[in-house]
Amino acid sequence: MPEMTVQRVTVLGAGSWGTTFAKVLADAGRDVTMWARRPEVADEIRTGHINGGYLPGVRLPDRLTATTDAPRALAGADAVVLAVPSQSLRANLTGWRELLPSGAILVSLAKGVELGTLKRMSEVISEIARVPAAEVVVVSGPNLAREIAQEQPSAAVLACADHERAVAIQQASFNNYFRPYTNTDVVGCELGGACKNVIALSCGMAAGLGFGTNTMATLITRGLAEMARLGAKLGADPLTFAGLAGVGDLVATCSSPLSRNRTFGERIGRGETIEQAQAAAGGQVAEGVMSCRSIRDLAGGVGVDMPITDAMYRVCHEGAAPARVGAGLLGRERKHEWS
Repeated sequence: MPEMTVQRVTVLGAGSWGTTFAKVLADAGRDVTMWARRPEVADEIRTGHINGGYLPGVRLPDRLTATTDAPRALAGADAVVLAVPSQSLRANLTGWRELLPSGAILVSLAKGVELGTLKRMSEVISEIARVPAAEVVVVSGPNLAREIAQEQPSAAVLACADHERAVAIQQASFNNYFRPYTNTDVVGCELGGACKNVIALSCGMAAGLGFGTNTMATLITRGLAEMARLGAKLGADPLTFAGLAGVGDLVATCSSPLSRNRTFGERIGRGETIEQAQAAAGGQVAEGVMSCRSIRDLAGGVGVDMPITDAMYRVCHEGAAPARVGAGLLGRERKHEWS
């Protein structure tokens, strides 16, 4: 079987991470076309080589272009990168399904678990695009967009059950500042990417309440334990959670002021409402706010205890006070660390 090669790539979505990954691909020598919903964004990327609304001050490569015309963007693509939020992926992909080039590698940048269906993003893509789930490549790891766009040294994980497809995207995205690794544990990589957003909310809330490094380390470590328990129950490789898609992504998202989830949580911890925090974030709700509901439901369905996730659900969807749920976590039944 001939080696898969990827030269022409379409990125559907022009937010910060989609734009950054498009830059990564272009800097790796690929011809990249982005689809943007708003004409002014597409025009700015195409003519000015910037996306000022999402990555101010970052110049985009000349070989990266943009359009609002989805059929034009997708024509002849060797790979299609889906760069839309997890809860809107289904609706967007349904509109694009008939335009997807036959044989193109589908790549997911979304991190979350779909509300209602409780499906991971690769499962949603498989269902809507009518392709085997084993053919969808998932990008995970510490993916703070602005740092990568500034060409700070970074690594990521490309997970796919079909290892050749992961290798093809690895070759297409490897450059002098971005080092992608391959992995075949799609379940573990996707669960790590979804769960870390929820734990980052908790770390932000703790910071907003005035707590320090010991509290952050506790939440990160116990959050990792929650992720690993859920992953093990759903068939993930435990080693995945010790890698870039697990502890790597968790530490970055929980610690950085560039993390939307951490920043959103910090505002809640300081006493703002969800609506006030959303307004401060330009009308965007952090992924963890939605994911804490779907991950809680997923864990409950398979009998996995996730106390931090449950606490975030109660704050975000039942109006519980962060200080009160924090006290509740400390007051839980004493147990062995590994039980």
